Amino acid sequence: MGGGQKRGRTQRRHFKQSRENVWKLNPKKTRPDADEPDADAKADANPKWEPFATQNPGFDEYYKEQGIVPEDEWDDFISLLRKPLPAAFRINASGQFFQDIRSQLENDFMKSLQAEVTDDYEAEAIRPLSWYPGSIAWHLNFSRMQLRKNQALERFHEFLKQENEIGNITRQEAVSMVPPLFLDVLPDHHILDMCAAPGSKTFQLLEIMHQSIGPGVLPNGLVIANDVDVQRCNLLIHQTKRMSTANLIVTNHEAQHFPSCSLKKGQGVASEGQEEHGIHTLEFDRVLCDVPCSGDGTLRKAPDIWRKWNAGMGNGLHRLQVEIAMRGLALLKVGGRMVYSTCSLNPIENEAVVAEVLRRSGGSVELLDVSNELPELVRRPGLNTWKVRDRGVWLTSYKDVPLYRRSVILPSMFPSGQSCQENHTLCNDVQKDVKIVGNNLGEETVVVVIEQDQTNTEHQNSSDDLSSNTIPLDTVKAAAMANEVSKKSIPPEELDKNSIAMEVSGFPLHYCMRIVPHDQNSGAFFIAVLQKMAPLHVVPENHASEPAKFSQVSENTSENPEDENEAEERISGQVSIQAEENTDTNVLEEQLKSNLSTKNACSTANNKEEVVKCDGGKSGHMGIKDVERKGKWRGVDPVVFFTDEKTINSILSFYGINDAFPLYGHLVTRNSDANHVKRIYYISNSVQEVLQLNDQVGQRLKITSLGLKIFERQTSKDGSTCAFRLSSEGLPLLLPYISKQILFASLADFQHLLQYRTIKFPDFVDSKFGEEASDLVPGCCVVVLREGNRSTDSTAVDASTVAIVCWKGKTNISIMVSPLDGKELLERLAFRFGIKSISLEENKKSNMEIEGERQTSKDGSTCAFRLSSEGLPLLLPYISKQILFASLADFQHLLQYRTIKFPDFVDSKFGEEASDLVLGCCVVVLREGNRSTDSTAVDASTVAIVCWKGKTNISIMVSPLDGKELLERLAFRFGIKSISLEENKKSNMEIEGVSNLEDVEPIATIETDNQEIEH
Repeated sequence: MGGGQKRGRTQRRHFKQSRENVWKLNPKKTRPDADEPDADAKADANPKWEPFATQNPGFDEYYKEQGIVPEDEWDDFISLLRKPLPAAFRINASGQFFQDIRSQLENDFMKSLQAEVTDDYEAEAIRPLSWYPGSIAWHLNFSRMQLRKNQALERFHEFLKQENEIGNITRQEAVSMVPPLFLDVLPDHHILDMCAAPGSKTFQLLEIMHQSIGPGVLPNGLVIANDVDVQRCNLLIHQTKRMSTANLIVTNHEAQHFPSCSLKKGQGVASEGQEEHGIHTLEFDRVLCDVPCSGDGTLRKAPDIWRKWNAGMGNGLHRLQVEIAMRGLALLKVGGRMVYSTCSLNPIENEAVVAEVLRRSGGSVELLDVSNELPELVRRPGLNTWKVRDRGVWLTSYKDVPLYRRSVILPSMFPSGQSCQENHTLCNDVQKDVKIVGNNLGEETVVVVIEQDQTNTEHQNSSDDLSSNTIPLDTVKAAAMANEVSKKSIPPEELDKNSIAMEVSGFPLHYCMRIVPHDQNSGAFFIAVLQKMAPLHVVPENHASEPAKFSQVSENTSENPEDENEAEERISGQVSIQAEENTDTNVLEEQLKSNLSTKNACSTANNKEEVVKCDGGKSGHMGIKDVERKGKWRGVDPVVFFTDEKTINSILSFYGINDAFPLYGHLVTRNSDANHVKRIYYISNSVQEVLQLNDQVGQRLKITSLGLKIFERQTSKDGSTCAFRLSSEGLPLLLPYISKQILFASLADFQHLLQYRTIKFPDFVDSKFGEEASDLVPGCCVVVLREGNRSTDSTAVDASTVAIVCWKGKTNISIMVSPLDGKELLERLAFRFGIKSISLEENKKSNMEIEGERQTSKDGSTCAFRLSSEGLPLLLPYISKQILFASLADFQHLLQYRTIKFPDFVDSKFGEEASDLVLGCCVVVLREGNRSTDSTAVDASTVAIVCWKGKTNISIMVSPLDGKELLERLAFRFGIKSISLEENKKSNMEIEGVSNLEDVEPIATIETDNQEIEH
């Protein structure tokens, strides 16, 4: 930056306008003079953070003029809009414990939280949303801030966080749950979510799809979730991963240019070992078009929008929203349904977009009346008349738009959608007659604004001067002329006096739905339901031809533009008009047929197995360069069908997977080298067909994630005959078909496995279970909860059965689920069976008891008694043997991982000292700072824990709860975060030969084998 001599664009603009430098606390003096009297008092007077101001005069003026709500309701509307948004969540109805969670909400939290109600608007602390079927969606009378800060809500807040992380619930704004419900989703539908991130609506669509089918069965449909931002795709992947579905594909494309995948009949060549069958065109039964918007309907959730809001935000997004909606209709099957939605109140982003879509579709798309669906949902009809605000001026017709603004203000923003030529009027002149104008299709009637007189001569002359002159292409001259004209524009009050009527759309826009906050204490939303009645016959858009030659100067039409003008021009300037993209797949097919003779109409891949149809390289379709690259997307590993018969047969044999569960043709990876595959994903029939079609057309879809992780590579020193273990995500799907490596545990033993994570065979309460476990082949296994006193033979195994993935070692069973999943499952079992967590000592003496006095051990300890954690503080100052001094890092790791082998400690000297100890009980003391062992004072205030020194490792002998609390205390005392073992030293910490015991992955990762992108 040249030593700080240059300023940013915003700073330069503020400097020219002599605005206050908001980047510094005090522009004149950055800090008080230490010698100056009352320096501290002046320092305290510096501006501090203040809550966002929940008001914006421009917002009030704009929506009062648009008539969003009746005038007598405005105070209620705006007052509630300034209050925090109540939280809401939805239970995953396809989840294993959804009945238990709903029962817990109804019988526990509804009663216990009633005393915390503080809002007069709500009578109940929590309640199910009456309009959502099945009492699945719940409304809270608390904002997100209250949930975090109120101590009385701590238990409920922890419940929400834990269940959301597991995937049993989804925290989502109530009105955001509405659009998927109007899609009328069925299990066999192909669904496209065009702008899917962060993924809550995608998750909801998958819920509905899976909810209506039986356990262990995959739906015939699929969901393709798309987003333009790769980082938001990562968030989308993390959100939907909780669903554990094989019917999902995540793609990374611009929604308005989502690619067509169409294969001419007979052109596709089947892959090796596969028949030539499946789909030939990628079309969808349902499309969710939740487009980017200004977001002023979320003011209660995001109060920062109050400060940023201006009318130009909606104007700038209008064109992009129309293009996305048209692309969605092009990909929709005839008879299919599309929902267009925004979280905005602005009619320019809502009704104007719907009207333009209906206008361009030429009668092939119908706006549905869904007033009889979800009758308990309070909604308001859409508007049929509105105005456009530009640069502080209200515009009622496109003819009022100055020439230099027509690259930003489009005809489609007005109710009629008519340009000046279609209205048969002179732009920027006074219309002499009243005309009822209809379009060519006879579907829309509009009343055009009538100017009564020419009282504003100055405005008329300036308009005439502008229309009679050619706008220079020089940016500076154009900007100067724009400034001059803008100074002579009609004030809003005079414009209203000169107009006796407004344009009114003839489309049935009252079928649209607008949800406003004060109707049901929610956010705001707009929904329109469209149905495709016939193949699209796209009517050319009504953009006037004049603005085209001025588009290059549209972003700098004034030297000091208002904020709203900057916003709309910046957004609209990023979106290109591509009418050819708004075509139906069938229309595209006809165009391609007529161009097959040209070299750009069709291209054959180098391997002569893929025939790719192109459109000459236009945006959104495969071009020449894409074909040359064989459709490979830079930075994304290709999706490859896993066909290694040796590996697949070993998996089938090891787990005894039934032939009724198809593996061949349904396994995919992100690595073409079968010997280095880390993860194998399972895909449904519908995803398989789309994937095959995508391969045949040159991989037009940029797939970032798909399918359900079902197997993971597992290295082991025990010599397991299968190189892949089961994945926790895929277990519910695969469980009904497994006949080997499966154990049935009593409730007590199942609980103990979840509590202690590793138990030796002789220490199980049920000795028979321990014998059966020892007889298993070493490697991955499944432990199923045997409810009641039923025998193994009578235990039905299906997807609703409670089961966990484990590892059978030489002497013990270890669970392979994350601590969070284990904790949540323990709580679910406690609630379902009405029991408390059972202590291992209450049933059988273990060879490693946490709370006992006598200690038996197979290691041959010379002392039959171990130290007790309760008595350690008293005895510690007098102990001189069996004591170790650990660094902070090693002490933390012991608390985190509970068992660490000697070579895996960060301090190698500590590991050597530990290995030299006598087998049996020992004490590990925290050595603070860099002090040596000799200088470490040991007294009752020293931090220490009781451990057990085994043959190869050190294991702590404190309860998980005490360990967790001690970790938090240390983090607070030393001001550090929990240190990951991998950050210090690569560990081969394997409990009985397991190299990656916990089935845990980064939060937001595009899972590939050649690279992992983590955020």
